[in-house]
Amino acid sequence: MEPFDKCPICGGELVEKEVEKLLKGGVHVAVLKVHAYVCLQCGERLYSAETVKRFEQIRRKLERQEVAEFKPVGQTFQVA
Repeated sequence: MEPFDKCPICGGELVEKEVEKLLKGGVHVAVLKVHAYVCLQCGERLYSAETVKRFEQIRRKLERQEVAEFKPVGQTFQVA
């Protein structure tokens, strides 16, 4: 069941998709693939309450540098 009939931002049509979400916590960044309802008109993403709780847990782990259970997938570089 969709959380909304239409996009709460623009009124566009929502479709369920698998999307990538970047989460930052401290100096670390995590990439997740999650399901979201995405507006076909403006691109707004709507996540379930369960997914948002998962985001919060992961951000806390990143901030505390508890990243041992996460799989490294590359390196990030800052360009001056």
